[in-house]
Amino acid sequence: MKKITIAIALFISAVSVQAQTKSNTTANTENTGDDQESLAKTYLSQIMGVALNATSNLKLFEAVHDWIGTPYRFGGSSRKGIDCSGFTKEIYSKVFNLTIKRNSRDIFSMVSPVRRNELKEGDLVFFKIRSRRISHVGVYLGGGRFAHASSRGVAISNLEDRYYSRYFYKGGRLTAQYQEELEIPLEEETN
Repeated sequence: MKKITIAIALFISAVSVQAQTKSNTTANTENTGDDQESLAKTYLSQIMGVALNATSNLKLFEAVHDWIGTPYRFGGSSRKGIDCSGFTKEIYSKVFNLTIKRNSRDIFSMVSPVRRNELKEGDLVFFKIRSRRISHVGVYLGGGRFAHASSRGVAISNLEDRYYSRYFYKGGRLTAQYQEELEIPLEEETN
């Protein structure tokens, strides 16, 4: 009887230890994912000079990071060279799964204007650089910083910089109407 009782006690304790190990492994795996995301946000935050928080769109910052340093090429849309509207189009496609127009003026026709102090991460920023027309576009990252393809290549700049502050025109957020129009063709293609 003692042997059976000891065997049952050992069996129960082995199952209990195994369950605890499995529970801790699952918790550690979840924590590892959270830790990795936290490390990625810290890294990207330091590189880009933007404070990323829990609600930040990590996919946006990773996509921008992938393009940093790509040379500028008018009309370009690849890693060999890209222009401002091509860069914006690529980011919106990869991060938001939206296809936007290819020209900065045409892109502006797709947005609702947003005041500079109301800009949110992922909004667009438009400039009239030495022109009466919109001639440049970038993607707002927060903290006054935006990503764009400039003559120096894909970079992150600050709206407060004298140059960009001087030529800043307006911010913009993709209109709900346009987002719905974009979603209709996607649904029709799958049916």
